[in-house]
This record gives sequence, C-alpha cells and structure tokens, in this order.
Amino acid sequence: MMKTKVEIIRGDITRIPVDAMVNAANSRLAGGGGVDGAIHRAGGPAIMEELNVIRQKQGGCPTGEAVVTGAGKLPARKVIHAVGPVWTGGNQNERELLALAYRNSLLRAVETGARIISFPNISTGIYGFPKKEAAKIALKTIFDFINEHPDAFDKILLVCFDEENENIYHEEMKKYPVNAKFSNNP
Repeated sequence: MMKTKVEIIRGDITRIPVDAMVNAANSRLAGGGGVDGAIHRAGGPAIMEELNVIRQKQGGCPTGEAVVTGAGKLPARKVIHAVGPVWTGGNQNERELLALAYRNSLLRAVETGARIISFPNISTGIYGFPKKEAAKIALKTIFDFINEHPDAFDKILLVCFDEENENIYHEEMKKYPVNAKFSNNP
C-alpha cells in the first residue's frame, strides 16, 4: 500500500497549510497573473525579494525547471516556483516540459524536507495547456515519483481552482489504485 496520500481538492492554494506550495511561475520569475499573481499577493513582497536575488544570480528559470524561495505570509514554509510550458500545439516538447516541471518541483520539495506539498494545475490557465492532457501528465509524473521515492512525502495535494479541473482530476485519478482522497475542503 502506498504511504503517500494524494488528494484532489478544490480551493484557494494560498490558504492551504503545507510545507511546500508550488507556484505556476513564468520563466522571468517576475510575478504575473493567475496562480502566480495570487501567490505573490498573498505572500507579500518577501517572495519577490528572494526571486530578485535568484534572477541576479541565474537570470530567470528555464521551462521545466523550478526554484525555491521562502513563503512570506503564506501558510507554507517554502514556495517552489515551477515554470511550465506554453502550449503551442504540442510539437515543441510541451508534454515533456510539463512533466519535468512537476518532477523538478517534487525534487525541490524533497531537498527542502517538505512532507506535504500542494500543486496548482500548472500551465492550464493563460499558458493554454489542454486541461485533460495536463492532468494525465501531472498524475503520471507524481505517481512515478512516489513509486521511485515511496517515503518522500506524507501528502500531495492537487489543488483545483475550479470545478472543471477538479472533475478532470477525479476522472484521471480513477486510473490509479492508490491511497487517494477527494475533497472540497483542505
């Protein structure tokens, strides 16, 4: 039996207490709209201050990669800023880059000692990644990682902002015989 609980919840990712919260960031690490904007608004300026230091060191963050900052005022210890791909039709390695963004987020979480991690629906907003395909990639990547690292996490939360994404994730989760939970309440 799998030790890690995987939960699908609908809600505001910025209000859920976790060790590490994943942010759907842009490659400039410059803040933005959607989840990125919500995390920066809720977390306050401390997050951007840390991102400024990272940008000075390495420029931005390539698509598929992830960097870590503190969480400012968020109910988390760390924020993992993952850069997912912009969907341009599926012929520019978008699927592989999305899987890499999830995998690198999980690796950064392990490096920080996080036991509970939350994910938004990376790349499915303004970046236009097809939601059903993104959910398949997210779940496959997460469960592959759990199988490789069975003791890495206690809980992984897949936080859906809307009912459409939540329903897509519920449907995809049926393919995984796991210790999963479905809830609208974090």
